[in-house]
Amino acid sequence: MRILRELPLTGQESIDYAKLNAQVIQPSKTSINPYYLGLKMFEDIEGKHGRDAMFEIREVDSDQSFLRNYLTKDLVEKLDLYLFGKVGLQWKVVDKGWENIRDTLANSKTNGGFPVLLVKDGDYMSNGELFIEHQYEGIELDIKYLEKTIPHLHYLWGRNVHLKTVVETRNVVFTYDGKRTHRRFI
Repeated sequence: MRILRELPLTGQESIDYAKLNAQVIQPSKTSINPYYLGLKMFEDIEGKHGRDAMFEIREVDSDQSFLRNYLTKDLVEKLDLYLFGKVGLQWKVVDKGWENIRDTLANSKTNGGFPVLLVKDGDYMSNGELFIEHQYEGIELDIKYLEKTIPHLHYLWGRNVHLKTVVETRNVVFTYDGKRTHRRFI
């Protein structure tokens, strides 16, 4: 923003930039906007340590280490961050502890935020079925997305597909048989 203020932009270019910038960094009411969070963290760093520190941190830290090292208790409270989860049939705030929030955000950057799925058996039950295991690292899979995706795996594999994961601290295997998805806690 500061750099653009120093450029000889036309009035329309300034307006276009301001609109785009506002859309990118606008905080969300339903999720964390990573651009907004990063902006607030860099503003905090600049206020405490100066602009040079801000550029050095940008150069050496990954997203994960940036969150672990610079998402502070004060920022978590100021930005009113919290963890939510399903309790029974309702979504509720489950944790407002700043360290848990920081660690959850940092952990979500492991593997680029994508889950690790491992093919464990391509001839499961000696029937040519596919068995996949989610390498659970504290973050559950999106079950609705899983249930929409597993039929496509079945289509590609041509036989039943089984996917083991963790739901609410319990091991569960989802199986798609060509018609519907079944779940079995183990």
